[in-house]
Amino acid sequence: MARNLSKSNAHFQRAVKRLPLGVASNFRYWGDERTIYVKRGRGARIVDLDDNSYVDYRMGYGPGILGYADSRVDAAAREGMEVGGVFALSTERELAVAERIAKMVPAAELVRYSNSGTEAVMAGLRLARAFTGRDDYVILEGGYHGLFDAAMWFTPMDKWSQIGDPEVLPYSQGVPLGTRGYAHFVQANDVNQLEDVFKRHADRIACLLIEPIMGNCLGIAAEPSYLRAARALCDRYGIVLLIDEVKTGFRVARGGVQELYGVDADLCTFAKALGNGYPISVLAGREAIMRKLGRGVAHGGTYTAHSVSLAAAERTLQILDETDALERIADYGTRLRAGMHDILAARGIAHSFVGHPSMSGLYFANEPPRNYRDWKGSDYTFYDAMAKVLHDHGVLCEPDSREPWFISAAHDASCLADTLRAFATAVDATLESNHAARKVMA
Repeated sequence: MARNLSKSNAHFQRAVKRLPLGVASNFRYWGDERTIYVKRGRGARIVDLDDNSYVDYRMGYGPGILGYADSRVDAAAREGMEVGGVFALSTERELAVAERIAKMVPAAELVRYSNSGTEAVMAGLRLARAFTGRDDYVILEGGYHGLFDAAMWFTPMDKWSQIGDPEVLPYSQGVPLGTRGYAHFVQANDVNQLEDVFKRHADRIACLLIEPIMGNCLGIAAEPSYLRAARALCDRYGIVLLIDEVKTGFRVARGGVQELYGVDADLCTFAKALGNGYPISVLAGREAIMRKLGRGVAHGGTYTAHSVSLAAAERTLQILDETDALERIADYGTRLRAGMHDILAARGIAHSFVGHPSMSGLYFANEPPRNYRDWKGSDYTFYDAMAKVLHDHGVLCEPDSREPWFISAAHDASCLADTLRAFATAVDATLESNHAARKVMA
């Protein structure tokens, strides 16, 4: 291995005695000998306990839109501390941040705050049900909407015989199987299937819950015509269009994916990039729906609209709205894709890119996937093996191919040079390893 993880491994052995898997989130466990613990993060780089430095393309799964420890946002957060924390009362800044969001996202006529993307989506689903008087909802195969029971279903494609639709199973133990009947599953970019489900079950369906760019499935994107058709179908059948922008919001454009596609949601959720890493999320939408909050629909939270997070969000949104940060992020992502393409093309490796330059997925086939089944049915073992080599050479991406590469405004020319150097090394090492394995098999 090209790096020493002795301190992280030693810490893991201590931590696992007190913390399940030695971490605070299942997704942070990468194995007993590869789980790393962060010492500090600055800009687009993090340093672990062993002083290994990494160019980071996870960025906390997207929150670090401006980079870690951005001095402007952190200064604002310190000003927020002076307000005093939480009071179980409102503060003046709640309105200022809501006004900025409404300016950037026209569909966000009214705004309510929460602390995480999961909480915002939970509230959105509850509100859609209350507004329509219906209980069911439609979600896309491969979509990710947080860790709560209604969203924790998946299709194990490796057990699918290609006949009929695959079985839908709970993502976790402890999810009541009786709730399965509320969820209807469709494939991304299949308008006919979506319309068929609406025709058959419209009197039961409250909302279409959709990530137009799948933040936990390579960044697979809805085709513009599909999202426009989905908008029209929701209007025709009286179904709420709930666009989950927890990852795309204020990242792919100032007005998020709705601006990118020219489609307005009825309800929408935001979180990751909203506060540059400070915990805050938003449920927003049309006034006619949002006014039901407090008028029949419960919503609240002790830490909701915390003074520190609000101050951080106010400054983050100002920077994203009024500077060229998003243009620089997209430009870096485009140059990163071009550099990767040159390396892979020179070695005759089929590949394509998915999603937006600010949150790209890398796919090892000439044609990018259009839906979850395309991705799940592909061979992504090359990516998984390559990712481990990248880690060893100082580039941190998610260890499997489901998560896009997130770009921040702090990624610079040195990051790009280090990344492409490590990427070439990782590709060659993976090719050599595969060649050696084939020789052994022969």
